[in-house]
Amino acid sequence: MPQHYLMCPPTHFTISYQINPWMNAKVATDAALAGRQWRVLRDTYVDLGHTVDVIDPLPQYPDMVYAANGATVIDGIAYSAKFRHNERAGEAPAYLEWLVAAGFAPAHAAETNEGEGDLLHVGGMILAGTGFRTSTAAHHEAQEVFGRPVISLQLVDPHFYHLDTALTVLRDDLIAYYPPAFSPGSQQVLARLFPDAILATESDAGALGLNAVSDGQHVIHAPAATNLAAQIRERGLEPIAVDTSELLKGGGGAKCCTLILRTADDDAPGRAAQTASAQLTPGAQAPDHQAQPAH
Repeated sequence: MPQHYLMCPPTHFTISYQINPWMNAKVATDAALAGRQWRVLRDTYVDLGHTVDVIDPLPQYPDMVYAANGATVIDGIAYSAKFRHNERAGEAPAYLEWLVAAGFAPAHAAETNEGEGDLLHVGGMILAGTGFRTSTAAHHEAQEVFGRPVISLQLVDPHFYHLDTALTVLRDDLIAYYPPAFSPGSQQVLARLFPDAILATESDAGALGLNAVSDGQHVIHAPAATNLAAQIRERGLEPIAVDTSELLKGGGGAKCCTLILRTADDDAPGRAAQTASAQLTPGAQAPDHQAQPAH
């Protein structure tokens, strides 16, 4: 199914501060190389039949290239990011302004969250990471915004500081993840929800191989994630290696560079699952698009 993505070119990409273990301000970056790799990623999406919109980068925000952190967009609702670090705080209003202009309904976050970096939609529910960036209060807030079940998952390794660095959604019934990135309880939750999941190796996870993008048929992934690619192929999907190694210096790969824009028509099966869940909850109400502080 064709997807709709939002991306931001790495025009101003550099490592001028350090907010995750991948970043080292002493290591030189090559903005031209980052730009070439980004364009290959964008062109790959277009060649696969997807729509790619582009937001203009702001010079004071070198991490704005990691568009997935800018918001979470489900059912035509754009739930804004609220970054943990001040260095990225200004990205959130820029992304929300673009999304509102594009016709998405805004939901202004009161709680700290880093967009689709920690909120991944799968099978009508949302897997939500916490531990380093996004607060558990934001999980409650997201559930009220989207009216979908939210499953909290505890991240324990700072190298996997966002959920989308430790887990990738391949189809509505299939994920891949790296178990050591999660607490024991969260590992059990994932095993119960996805007993047939692909378990990534340490080498694949260490190459940010799980920071991948799937359209349900094709999976864009880091070239070094060879074991993961083989397992993906065995499950009937086509792995496509795209080099984003220069952007890896900032702690991001293909998924970090890609915000998925979902309208209400994109997920009929997911809405059916949502309805079934609501029927199990006495007094369930439709969500208000204006987020309120979670309690």
